[in-house]
Amino acid sequence: MLAAFLVLPRILFAADPALGTWVKNDVPIVMTIEPYGGGGWKITYHIKMGAKETLMTLESHMDGSEASVMLDGKPSGETMAIKRVDDRHTFTVLKMNGQPFGTSKCEMSADGKTLTVQNDMTAMAGNPAAKATEIWNRK
Repeated sequence: MLAAFLVLPRILFAADPALGTWVKNDVPIVMTIEPYGGGGWKITYHIKMGAKETLMTLESHMDGSEASVMLDGKPSGETMAIKRVDDRHTFTVLKMNGQPFGTSKCEMSADGKTLTVQNDMTAMAGNPAAKATEIWNRK
């Protein structure tokens, strides 16, 4: 009986197609998605700038609640409220110091090899409003 309880979480997490390592196709950023809590994700971004690597992490319950974004283990002031729409889609509200500054829609390809993220950012702190699409490939 105990063995069934130990194996069940692995089976449930294995069914989440987004778990794994993803590489952004136009810049040196690697994203790792791991299980967190009961169906949530721990997301770690490895951002390479020259010889320096910065780690950006968050732990989301994937229910639309806000999760703090950490930079190298310290609070950044940013939060992401990620909601799982279905097994291939998420919707995220981004805030900085409590002020909304954008949304992101993510779609996983049917073959599970590509994530397409559509970002819609509002004007904030001197930065103009912008829309951008990111492509992430499974590593």
